[in-house]
Amino acid sequence: MSLFEEMQQAIIDGKAPVVKELTQKALSEGIKPADIFPKAIVPAMDEVGRRMRDCEFFIPEVLIAARAARAATDILRPLLVGDAAARPAGTVVCCTVKGDLHDIGKNIVAMMLESAGFRIIDLGADVSAEKIVDAVRAHDANLVAMSALLTTTMVNMKSVIEALAAAGLREKVKVMVGGAPVTESWARSIGADGYGKDAPAAVDLARSLAAA
Repeated sequence: MSLFEEMQQAIIDGKAPVVKELTQKALSEGIKPADIFPKAIVPAMDEVGRRMRDCEFFIPEVLIAARAARAATDILRPLLVGDAAARPAGTVVCCTVKGDLHDIGKNIVAMMLESAGFRIIDLGADVSAEKIVDAVRAHDANLVAMSALLTTTMVNMKSVIEALAAAGLREKVKVMVGGAPVTESWARSIGADGYGKDAPAAVDLARSLAAA
């Protein structure tokens, strides 16, 4: 088994200390930090996403795997600063909308997006439209990922899109939405660019939107 394959398996198994050790070993052997993402971290988390879609993995397993992947990304990110070959797939402002304190789903999506090579600006939960607009502008984000778990807070997703338009940023940023009560038709009705029914779908959607 190659070093990359060992890393993949350790991430899938959620063995963060092993992932950290293997990452450091790869670097000591002269492997470029930029090569570890596409050859170990991304394929491992893609497999985690497949298992989640097929109901082989559930939220606890996904969280453990994502934290294992973060053991590698925490080491690699500082080494990739200024490396043109390691440009992020995109910059995503992630949050749960104003009035909603639920963040487990948002956290999983953020961790999986980071493992897929995206730069994540995680604003947390109960986030106002103004704060989202400010973050998009400050970080030159090209994606916004919003979640809501309550039907009463879903309307705030529309407010964010309207605020982005008012700030002159709507044409520069793609908006994706998700959460238990959110649907494809709701996403279309508020002018969002896409809907992710779960974390793996959100990663696929983000890749598609970033490439558009």
